[in-house]
Amino acid sequence: MTDLRHYDVIRTPAITEKSTLVSENNQVVFNVAKDASKPEIKAAVEALFGVKVKAVNTLVRKGKTKRFKTTIGKQQDVKKAIVTLVDGQTLDVTTGL
Repeated sequence: MTDLRHYDVIRTPAITEKSTLVSENNQVVFNVAKDASKPEIKAAVEALFGVKVKAVNTLVRKGKTKRFKTTIGKQQDVKKAIVTLVDGQTLDVTTGL
């Protein structure tokens, strides 16, 4: 049984053009919780998907300021994790859990 915290750490897979390019290097990109640490992300990916993780790199994309007619708004900050898998391991994020 997996810990329920794992489902809170991994929010969604980031499916973009750049994330599909890094998938050729055995890497997967996830949107994660802002307070998640690298060991928590590694444990969550290994528990939820059943793969071995080699490394985890994180980044925070700051929210942009957008204007809608006369109203100025700000997008939320997003934390992303680039997870490198051990050689021989594969992960298909399009199938879901």
